[in-house]
Amino acid sequence: MRRYPFSFIALTTLGILCLIPGIVSLAGFGASLHPMLEDPMAGLAFIVSAIALIGSGAFPLVIAKLKANEGV
Repeated sequence: MRRYPFSFIALTTLGILCLIPGIVSLAGFGASLHPMLEDPMAGLAFIVSAIALIGSGAFPLVIAKLKANEGV
């Protein structure tokens, strides 16, 4: 069983949770979640934040892979 770093799992999960309202807002259904999400720019801000969170989660995963391959 492969073990992933906790920070990778946490940041990627938060990124996916941030991506959902961003997509909903850009699709035009944001007002059904919250009145501030009616603006498409709010959806874009959520998507940019999601990309940043997922990218930040990738760093611990890459470091763990490099650390595992170090002994080979």
